[in-house]
Amino acid sequence: MTTIALPATRDHKDARNDRLFRYALVATVVFVLLALAGAALSMLWGGRHALEASGLDFFFTADWNPVENRYGALVPIYGTVVTAIIAMVIAIPVSFGIAFFLTEVAPRWLRGPVGTAIELLAGIPSIIYGMWGLFVLVPVMTTHVTPWANEHLGTLPLVGKLFQGPPIGIGMLTAGIVLAIMVIPFISSVMREVFLTVPTRLKESAYALGSTKWEVSWDIVLPYTRSAVIGGIFLGLGRALGETMAVAFVIGNSTRFTASLLEPGTTIAALIANDFGEATETYRSALLLLGFVLFIVTFIVLAIARLMLGHLSRREGN
Repeated sequence: MTTIALPATRDHKDARNDRLFRYALVATVVFVLLALAGAALSMLWGGRHALEASGLDFFFTADWNPVENRYGALVPIYGTVVTAIIAMVIAIPVSFGIAFFLTEVAPRWLRGPVGTAIELLAGIPSIIYGMWGLFVLVPVMTTHVTPWANEHLGTLPLVGKLFQGPPIGIGMLTAGIVLAIMVIPFISSVMREVFLTVPTRLKESAYALGSTKWEVSWDIVLPYTRSAVIGGIFLGLGRALGETMAVAFVIGNSTRFTASLLEPGTTIAALIANDFGEATETYRSALLLLGFVLFIVTFIVLAIARLMLGHLSRREGN
């Protein structure tokens, strides 16, 4: 004899399962937030000795001298921001070109293999990028790029100091180029996917009115996918800010402040990776406090991204 469940019993069971599912989702969100807060606060707590010794000068001075227990985070902060900006200046237009080529220009038989090859670049370990930069890119910078930059760009008014430096090949410009190559797969993959969401009828209508491919990309594709494209760009920027080993190979790891992009410098992540193993007492505390600074820098960047996306959503009426 078959027993049929009453509707009220099924409703009660469905409601219970729905509550359990909701609790599980809330638990995952709380876990992520607690992990993030725990990591940040542990960095701040570990850096309390350096903060007590240097005060707020830690964040605004460029004197990094472990021998005399003087620590200023301005040089690694500056290097982190500058290398990330260089990477974005290079990666954004290249990623846009790749994404538009794969969605609008390339023949169908070529889109799959090229798209797969670009996405595979994201799986290459960062240390491989660092080794490639050290053994391949640095000699090119030493022989060709640095002498040319000194001769043609180093004499320009206002920005000339940025391109004056010894022909040693390592520095913030080299690190920025390596970072750009690393983040291009992330940004271009996001752009490619969102470009595919543009309705075909919009693009075909623009072509029917005589628009060129450039006009379609600039006037149709980008406005339609603007929010998602900005999100992808900030995803790549977050990767560039926190990259460690690839940058440590090619930036020179110098804590001396310099405005030149061709001279050695350092970033927060590279300085921590290079010195943490040998650091003791106050020096280790200073490096932990640098880790907290990296949290703050990344949080500020992501907050700016959210504000921009929110502003765009309001403008679009969402």
